[in-house]
Amino acid sequence: MIFSRENQKVFRVRASSLALVVSIVLAFLLLRLAWLQIIEHEKHSSKAEDNRVILLPQQAPRGMIFDRNLTVMARNDAGFYLELQPSKIEGFQKTIKKLREVIEITKNDVRKFKRLQKEVRSYDGLPLRGPLSNIEVAKLVTRIQNLPGVEVRPRLIRSYPLGVSSSHVLGHIGRISEEDLLRQKKQNNSKQYRGFTHIGKLGVEESYENLLRGKIGYQHVEVTAGGKMIRELNNSLPVPGKSIALTIDAKLQKLVENSFGKRKGGLVAIEPSTGEILAFVSMPNFDPNAFIDGIDQKIWEELNTSPDKPLLNRPLKGLYPPGSTYKPFMALAALSSGAKDPTELINDPGYFVLGNHKFRDSSQGGHGQVDMKKSIVVSSDTYYYKLAIGMGVDLIHEYISPFGFGKKTGVDLTGEARGILPSSSWKLQRHGTQWLQGETPSIGIGQGYNTFTILQMAKATSIIANRGVVIKPRLLKGSREFNNSEFSYSEPFAQGKLNIEQEWFSLVIDAMVEVNKSGTASSVFGTSTFPIAGKTGTAQVFTIKQDEEYDSEKVPERLKDHSLYIGFAPVDKPKIALAVVVENGGFGVTTATPIAKLVFDYYLAKKR
Repeated sequence: MIFSRENQKVFRVRASSLALVVSIVLAFLLLRLAWLQIIEHEKHSSKAEDNRVILLPQQAPRGMIFDRNLTVMARNDAGFYLELQPSKIEGFQKTIKKLREVIEITKNDVRKFKRLQKEVRSYDGLPLRGPLSNIEVAKLVTRIQNLPGVEVRPRLIRSYPLGVSSSHVLGHIGRISEEDLLRQKKQNNSKQYRGFTHIGKLGVEESYENLLRGKIGYQHVEVTAGGKMIRELNNSLPVPGKSIALTIDAKLQKLVENSFGKRKGGLVAIEPSTGEILAFVSMPNFDPNAFIDGIDQKIWEELNTSPDKPLLNRPLKGLYPPGSTYKPFMALAALSSGAKDPTELINDPGYFVLGNHKFRDSSQGGHGQVDMKKSIVVSSDTYYYKLAIGMGVDLIHEYISPFGFGKKTGVDLTGEARGILPSSSWKLQRHGTQWLQGETPSIGIGQGYNTFTILQMAKATSIIANRGVVIKPRLLKGSREFNNSEFSYSEPFAQGKLNIEQEWFSLVIDAMVEVNKSGTASSVFGTSTFPIAGKTGTAQVFTIKQDEEYDSEKVPERLKDHSLYIGFAPVDKPKIALAVVVENGGFGVTTATPIAKLVFDYYLAKKR
């Protein structure tokens, strides 16, 4: 078929027009493809990914914590939280304003959320309010559909039902921070925390994190690009953590805390034969429930700036001069080293003179003729001034050191302080100066450079109660798997035995019994129905001049002497040994000793 020239011209025009249209459409498609592939690549690739499968971590229920009588000290409560996903929120203040139209959201809630957002790693959601009431949940679920990044989620919430009681023992958990992750990475544990939101921060929660944590579970879910779940592809269930039983008696713990009132201090009570810690009290304490999802800034500042230091774990980290509670150990050191005949008498005029310095006794008139037993019963400072000079600081250090002073006890809590048991080499290393003879007398009465923890003093007291056998103190009594109703209990760990004659222990223990019968603690223990061995102590907070008299009425509260007491009972078969300090409590018999009596009466006489 032959086309005319006119027809050929029309065909070329139409073909050119079609080619132009095709070129324009093709160019548009190419531009659109470039836009989608380059400019909006991240947006649509994530949607495409979301449209396939997402991996949802399922938190493992944390193991519960019980006391020795299986009283619940830490548990998991079910509840609902209002959570925000910062990456999906379009205008934080606008979202908060809309949420406030539904439920109450305080300035503290917002401040706490922002503080948590700064401290922790990136999560899908961070809590703004919770736990929510049923009415709040009902209001929210019907009003938040159009609020991106806002969800109501069910959660297991760590709870400490005893409140502030035992807080320094239990510690608390908290949201995993970047610092936590870095620490776990250094310990090659970071993989174990994938999907976890919380970690033990202090106390038993931190020390037994590996037992309590459990194993995370995962849910494989197919969802639409808009986030709507289509179906569940796979599900690996979480494994709950182990529950643990502590050696602590929660009722005894509460009794001691109440007995302190508003005073500061600490007490540790140990079962000598097993090393089990029956009470571990630090006052004042704090509420561990406030830390779980980030503590409010105002509360945090109050805890950190308080002069009473409620966050200080006093039995574990507080360092105190032992005062006259040191004298039974000095006596045993002198006997085992052969430095002193226990029957030798010294004259105690109420002071000891070395050079031109007078070291005063707590009793101005002195105690007359004093041997070793009487020196403990009446608490003669003069006797121990002379004893310390006769032994010298290095011999004292050699024979006192086996009792554990100036060393970590090895208790199953992190952050334990060592304390100071001085020696000439210690001073040279620490201060760069030689030991002076004038520094030695104060060492003999538990002053000077001597600073120990209450935990060390309780352990040392239990060594006397055991007549030389050293047992490691511990807080873990046993543990059990989540699917097991029976606990597996730990065995005591013996650390050795001191090379001290039993007759020397008998002499010192007899003196400590007499302390409570007719000596410095008789006003408190004189009517006890069972024999108790003990020793009072008063430790100076500051040094007074030679020509000054100590007047407790004129001294500011925070400069008053510390009150201390150590003891154990029953004497023949000790079931409990303890050490207690009341900061700025005055004489040992005044405040510390009555608290010790409450403990003995509760634990041995079953008095409530």
